[in-house]
Amino acid sequence: MPKAYVYTRHGGPETEAFAELDRPVPGPGELLIAVRAAGVNPVDWKLRGGFRRPGEGEPRFPVVLGSEAAGVVEAIGEGVTGFAVGDEVFGNTSGGAFAEYALLAASVTAHKPASLSFADAATLPVAGATAYDGVRQLDLPEGATLLVTGAGGGVGAAVLQIARARGLRVVGVASEAKKDLVESLGALHVASGPGLADRLRAVVPGGVDGVYDLVGGEVLAEAAGLLADRTKLITAGAAPDAVAALGGARVARARTAAVLDEVAELVVAGELDPHVSGTFPLDRADEALRAVEEGHALGKIVIEVGI
Repeated sequence: MPKAYVYTRHGGPETEAFAELDRPVPGPGELLIAVRAAGVNPVDWKLRGGFRRPGEGEPRFPVVLGSEAAGVVEAIGEGVTGFAVGDEVFGNTSGGAFAEYALLAASVTAHKPASLSFADAATLPVAGATAYDGVRQLDLPEGATLLVTGAGGGVGAAVLQIARARGLRVVGVASEAKKDLVESLGALHVASGPGLADRLRAVVPGGVDGVYDLVGGEVLAEAAGLLADRTKLITAGAAPDAVAALGGARVARARTAAVLDEVAELVVAGELDPHVSGTFPLDRADEALRAVEEGHALGKIVIEVGI
């Protein structure tokens, strides 16, 4: 039976396990793929811990981990057009990605360009598209200054590059260990940690034109203090109520195949490097998730699957 990496109840890493599950059957609007690669994201361990996306109810356990994948179409559900068995695709999963087989929602699935690797494609449905949606939402003019918190992670690295491609000046907040990465992407690095507000004011004494937050908490509040127009404050790292209290908003996700096509074209054109810094086989999915959960990963971590 196909192998998958799951969590069996809400909680910490102790709830995770490898399991053999029946091969999924695509329902209406879904594709079944043989997974070649799956991106690892903070939302994966947050969902394991009990976080729920808006409108989602309690899951049925065991739950396969992972939210984005790339692979080869094996079967097509009712009502799906534009795809054929054997197509190489990438997209958002309907039921988990850390597995040999996964279901993708056809409405948020795109054809993988031939020059795009499966590993790079697997980073785009969540991290790449979140970065793209947020930068487009802010809609800052060329030459404006954008502050990005959590700049050294998968979404953060993509935000820096997409913003720079749009002609923005970018300031990235990240740990000292991620300084080289942040600066290599054309951003001015500011170290995270105690005293952040003072370091930010020293670098941008006149404030900034926009904030893209990926951390939340006190970091979000300190970043907001540099912004005169709070409508240019967005977050993918804090709850809606927390950012609303500061006058900002959550990143508005488009969740369309068209956005995936556009992000993939940025990679093909050399304007966006997903920065896959580590790959793990499926039987080391636990290590891949720990690398992201403990905050040590530079850029993106990917699980590669061979069938």
